[in-house]
Amino acid sequence: MAEAKAKTEVTMKMTASCPHHSRADLSVRDVESVIDEPTERGGTNLGMTPTETMVAALIGCTNVITNKIIHSYDMKIDGMDIDVEAQFDRRGVSLLEDIQVPFPSMILNINIKSPNDPADFDKVKVDLQKFCPIAKVIRESGTVITENWNISKG
Repeated sequence: MAEAKAKTEVTMKMTASCPHHSRADLSVRDVESVIDEPTERGGTNLGMTPTETMVAALIGCTNVITNKIIHSYDMKIDGMDIDVEAQFDRRGVSLLEDIQVPFPSMILNINIKSPNDPADFDKVKVDLQKFCPIAKVIRESGTVITENWNISKG
């Protein structure tokens, strides 16, 4: 039996009910999520803000793609932690002025424990910039993403 080929292009569909001016109850596949604003901005604080959700997507994508790359090189990791520090120019969301690059910079800290030599991760670092779609979209918007890799023996 021939192995099924993965589709190279798909259509992603998501729906949202918006019961409140700041809240969106999202549904995709069989997963539900909430995007909201904190109470101090008139929200119900039931989920991350839209901008926090975008930054969280960068963390999630970095995790998934890094693990795929590591696996493709037959490398091993014993653990990974990722954190982001994003500079956010709020003048746009505050309706004060049109901001072309709302996130001028982000620092992405990728901490990995691995039995592999840290030098083995040089190719992983290059491939992550090639293959992480969220980071590519953010970089193309004009945001400078600085990746700090900390590889320690696991």
